[in-house]
Amino acid sequence: MPEATFDDELVGRARDWIADDPDPETRAELDSIVEAALAGDAEASADLADRFAGTLTFGTAGLRGELGPGPNRMNLAVVIRAAAGIARWIRESDPEDGPSRGVAVCFDARRGSRAFAEATAEVLAAAGIRALVLPGPLPTPVLAFVVRHLGTAAGVMVTASHNPARDNGYKVYDGSGRQIVAPTDAAIAAGIAAVERVSDVERTGPDDPDIVRLDSAVVDAYVRRAAAVGRAPETRSVRLATTALHGVGAATLRRVLAAAGFDPPVEVPEQADPDPDFPTVAFPNPEEPGALDRAVAVAATSGADVLLANDPDADRLGVAVPDPTLGDRSDPAGWRILRGDEIGVILADHLLRHGGFPSGAVLATTIVSSTLLSRMAASAGFPFRETLTGFKWITRAPREGETLGFGYEEALGYCVGDVVADKDGMSAAVVFAEAVAVLAAQGRTVLDVLDDLAREHGVHLTGQWSARVEGSDGMTRLSAAMDRLRASPPSHLAGRPVARIEDLLTGGAGSELPPSDVLVLHLDGGRVVVRPSGTEPKLKCYVEVVQQVVDADMPAARSAAETAMAELIAAIAAAIPLS
Repeated sequence: MPEATFDDELVGRARDWIADDPDPETRAELDSIVEAALAGDAEASADLADRFAGTLTFGTAGLRGELGPGPNRMNLAVVIRAAAGIARWIRESDPEDGPSRGVAVCFDARRGSRAFAEATAEVLAAAGIRALVLPGPLPTPVLAFVVRHLGTAAGVMVTASHNPARDNGYKVYDGSGRQIVAPTDAAIAAGIAAVERVSDVERTGPDDPDIVRLDSAVVDAYVRRAAAVGRAPETRSVRLATTALHGVGAATLRRVLAAAGFDPPVEVPEQADPDPDFPTVAFPNPEEPGALDRAVAVAATSGADVLLANDPDADRLGVAVPDPTLGDRSDPAGWRILRGDEIGVILADHLLRHGGFPSGAVLATTIVSSTLLSRMAASAGFPFRETLTGFKWITRAPREGETLGFGYEEALGYCVGDVVADKDGMSAAVVFAEAVAVLAAQGRTVLDVLDDLAREHGVHLTGQWSARVEGSDGMTRLSAAMDRLRASPPSHLAGRPVARIEDLLTGGAGSELPPSDVLVLHLDGGRVVVRPSGTEPKLKCYVEVVQQVVDADMPAARSAAETAMAELIAAIAAAIPLS
């Protein structure tokens, strides 16, 4: 018998997948791709190879990927395996109470989300684990809240957050309401790997008594808690504009703002209702250039004081405000989109000035965010912690006897108080709106606050540079580039001496952070954080410049910071050989 060629093996694997796929639509889709590849279609052959090039890896971020058939895509078969892995983890980690405490299950409005959530509930119920299904589609923070509110053993949120329309994802929370970390991710991954065939995984019907359909009471409870995070509830004179970017946040945010005492916001009408195609934005992420163009135009023409923008699952918050240096506030060109670090320090400043935090509260942000929060915390007498990237680490910053008073990451993620143990773009919107209202009553703006902070602590300007390593061996070459950088780091960058190098892979200079493939180059008046992406062959560099304000000349200080930022980005790009 002749030895099978790679193509024969690939087609065989695809046929096996089709035979085991419970979804008739993805079965038909993969069958047509196989037939086209067998007919000599080069594009179909490449597509088929990519779908079976690997499997979506279950990690601390759960699963996320492009929709479609095959192990390297998000589909019903992959989700059923994931649900089986979660069921096994709960039964092994908490066999006595876990099944009865159950798993809260929620979903957004993306394609496949409802079906993925229902299949998850059916797998859990068949394993004897209660599945508490939220009355979705709903924002991710509501699910994170419900896990702690009802005391479930875990939570599953079917969402791809701010990813493109072609994607979907699967986020898992542990019983503390926080995103999972090691070794939980490995335990779930082991359970997934133990599933030989999807058809072997038991599922109940949708009416099984272990599938509990939650009503709006849980959403009402979230709304009450999120609405109460403000520190100056008597000050609500502010005109708000909002956008949900076609996600699921509009209805809940509307309720939260009303419960907090704000007048109804002006919404971007064509972006208020959920739409899985995200038709008015190329990329539904408030960070992306152009994503807020339509919303800024609505804010400007409606006479709003601030634009509050949630991403599609409403766990992030983008903000734009009028900037008199750019033009008239009635003109979209006269508005400025704030950076994530700027939003973070404005929220922190407002919270510190209006009630502060209780004893034992900690302020936290990540190693790739601005260091300004650390200076603000020190000035106010509160402990500060710096964590690895991601809210799974920020929410674990408090030590024994401490609580998280405020945490943020530069990628528009903010956690105010203890509403949820994760980022929450809706409770953050309440605090930001309140900050704008309080400042307006004083004849001031958030831009004035940024100037105040710069005068006290220096201009903290942050920026990024990234580079993709092309080719099938991209991840290997990226790892080699990091090895070369470690072996021969630069002694100077843009004329600034590198005073200290912190290597988090080996623990660095007394670092308290878990090992991570990150290098931190500390400079006089700045730093550069270098890390590879964990999901794609891309090197990411986060640059910060700290420029002191001399003789109260704010424009000169900001200009000097911009120049230094451009020089440092050019220098680090030249210092890292990627080939």
